[in-house]
Amino acid sequence: MKEYAQLKKSIDIKKLELENLISEESSLQSEINTKSKLLENKEKLIQDFKSIVEAENNDKREVIIRAAEAEAENIKNEANEELSSLLMTVNQRKIENEELNIENTKLQKEINRYMNQARKFKSQLVGLKNFEERFPHTIDLNGVDSILDELRSELDDESLVGTIIRLHLHSDNSKELKKLSNATKKEITNLLTAYENRYTTKANKTIYNLMIIGLQSEMQILLYKLTYEKLEVTKQLVKDIMTKYLVIAAEGNKAILPTITKFISEIEPLYLELVDIEYRYYIYRQREKEEQKAIKEQMKQEAEERKALEAERKKLEQEENKFKTEIERNREILESETDEIKIQQLRSRLLELELQLDSVENKKEEIASLALGKAGYVYIISNMGSFGDNTFKIGMTRRMEPQQRVDELGSASVPFRFDVHALIFSDDAVGLESELHKKLSNHRVNKVNYRRKEFFKTDIASLELLVEEIDPTAEFNTTMFAEEYNQTLALEENLKTESLV
Repeated sequence: MKEYAQLKKSIDIKKLELENLISEESSLQSEINTKSKLLENKEKLIQDFKSIVEAENNDKREVIIRAAEAEAENIKNEANEELSSLLMTVNQRKIENEELNIENTKLQKEINRYMNQARKFKSQLVGLKNFEERFPHTIDLNGVDSILDELRSELDDESLVGTIIRLHLHSDNSKELKKLSNATKKEITNLLTAYENRYTTKANKTIYNLMIIGLQSEMQILLYKLTYEKLEVTKQLVKDIMTKYLVIAAEGNKAILPTITKFISEIEPLYLELVDIEYRYYIYRQREKEEQKAIKEQMKQEAEERKALEAERKKLEQEENKFKTEIERNREILESETDEIKIQQLRSRLLELELQLDSVENKKEEIASLALGKAGYVYIISNMGSFGDNTFKIGMTRRMEPQQRVDELGSASVPFRFDVHALIFSDDAVGLESELHKKLSNHRVNKVNYRRKEFFKTDIASLELLVEEIDPTAEFNTTMFAEEYNQTLALEENLKTESLV
């Protein structure tokens, strides 16, 4: 019975312990349920936070896209306006050209009319001369002299020693050129009058004035026929005409040869000056054409660069999607992973992927800035083998990698690659390029063709000072390596040496 009593007591103790365990189990189960609820709430919180962040990113993306579309529309409208302006200018030039052609036709008709009148008057004069020889006392010479005085009074000094018919020149349409032309013509008139006063007989003065009328007429025709391609030809024709008058005078009377020679040596530079003044009109017109072509080329280049930026943006979007997918996959693995070592590895990998994703997003923002604004790179490059020493090209590109543009220039139409002296990033690359071109305007290699306006003849030290003045943070390389050019020279020297051996 004692053993039974002890056994019962032991059983009661075990029951009590069992009840405690059951109670503890219940308590633990309750705690587990509580923890599970907290975990579920945390996951929900994380998911809600993720949804909020994604919504904000979507909003920002929509804002950027709308801004980009608006800017693209503005650029399109500006391009259309510029195109319309160019078309209006072209149409205006066509109208002016047609008007000039009409005026030219009228002048030709007028010239023909005057020539016909001259032929008619010639026959009348011949008839009068014959009549006067046969009947010398029937003509009132005093009356003829009075009529001549009246006719002379109707003509001004310039017309008397010049030409009655005056062809319309392009310089007449410009106040600046017309002013220069009138000043030179005044010098010519003064010179002609001075030489006319040297003749004492009416016969000599008459011959002199007739010669001058012919000379002035030929000069007008040369000026009227002058074109952009015929400057040197026209100048040579002026000299040929002067030579012709000199030869005619020498054959007629060698006694007046020194006077004629001095006269021609004084008047020839003035006529050549008139040719130069008239030619300025064609320089201005050609410069306008070259500027328009340069604008078109620049617009074409900018369109190509925007196309390249768009391709780069799409490429970055693909990279961005890859990184996001990989990040999402690693997060899912991390949630179910229990191994501490693997958890640490996954976290490190996630951090690395997020840094790479940030880098891609930064590049996308940079592309958006380059595509929508004026940001870009101004480059200063040289090519000793192609253009010689101290000749530099200063241009602008919106490429993400400006070296790509330099490489294109080096492989396009020159035998050697360019050396890069500076790559300057600017929020207004167009303005910076224009500022550099303006400051180096006097050093421009080609001052007429503005499509070749990016080449300048200067020294490397002056360029470095100019760049430091504009952007003190820009790196500048003063060395002109010209590797391919120098290697070519070395090979040529070796070939010469071998041939001598």
